[in-house]
Amino acid sequence: MDRHSPKDTLLTAAECASRIGISVKALRVYEAQGLLAPLRTEKNWRLYGAEDIARLNEIMFLKQLGLSLSEIAKLLSGQTTDVSRLLEMQETLQNNRLEQAERSLRLICSLRAKCGSGDRLSMDDLLDLAKEVQMSETADEFAWKRYVQARPRTKKEPDSGELEDCAGEYRFDDGSVLRITTARDRLRVQLLGQPACDLFCEEADHYFLKVTPAQIVFSRNKAGDIDGLVLHQGGYETKALRCETGAYDKAERELDERIKAKTPFPGSEQLLRKVIEDHRKGQPDYDSMSPVLRSLAQEQIPTVMRELERLGAVGSIEFRGIGVDGFDIYIVDFENGRLEWGLAQAKDGTLTGLYLRPTP
Repeated sequence: MDRHSPKDTLLTAAECASRIGISVKALRVYEAQGLLAPLRTEKNWRLYGAEDIARLNEIMFLKQLGLSLSEIAKLLSGQTTDVSRLLEMQETLQNNRLEQAERSLRLICSLRAKCGSGDRLSMDDLLDLAKEVQMSETADEFAWKRYVQARPRTKKEPDSGELEDCAGEYRFDDGSVLRITTARDRLRVQLLGQPACDLFCEEADHYFLKVTPAQIVFSRNKAGDIDGLVLHQGGYETKALRCETGAYDKAERELDERIKAKTPFPGSEQLLRKVIEDHRKGQPDYDSMSPVLRSLAQEQIPTVMRELERLGAVGSIEFRGIGVDGFDIYIVDFENGRLEWGLAQAKDGTLTGLYLRPTP
């Protein structure tokens, strides 16, 4: 069956290259790598339709992230272009770059002003500058990891013995605990305070979730026993080690006690005030956040800044209790409105969850 509708606009190689701003040679290279398969006329002229242009967008996006053509070919093999997913990834990348550029510019202007006044840059100033350069270099790495994590997955039948091997409890570096259980032909994963979700097998020791673009890859020791896992989500890879049975139940009891006693995390109101003020300035403390939360916060910072600017100065903050997911819940009154805020922390003080929404 012809993959193009009769109504589709078809472009020659020269027209396609000219409209996009690339060379015809580049189109030929992509075709040689198996990335493009344009239609051919009876005279062997290549014709490019909407699906080909969509694939070109995907190829150029991945090239922009630093992937080689062979890596792109492997990544896209057997897949059609999901334009909606591609646009989402591009939006995320550009928002991250915008936030990164604005933060870098603020730092550079501040350091230039300091130099202009005759002051020497301190060691901390130079370290901050070097860190900013490093963050700029690694930003695109997170973007392509998120792209890979969001690609479609195909379910395979797992080995029943492997399911039993994977079942257990795992602890992340921040102290949070995750539980894996078996359920017929699949695994189920549950993070404290959240509902259990199905895990589907992609290949041996590799599983994925359907409810969110995330994967879990189990690791084995030299004896072949599973000793940990890596959670792939939000462009990050977070390791957890297998821990003692009962750790999850213990953490769940502690959460239940906090909910009943309405006991917030120590210093959580002060932390919330700092979080709001940092976001208002456009300078969130990303170092204090878990990797996944950091990724989400970087995406949302422009929206949050606009909302905080609209709301005006912070007035009173009232603690309302603990949510079933372990979040400390506050009602924050601003000069021009009010919001419900929630924040969650790990045992080591890392900020693992943050939300704001209109008051119910």
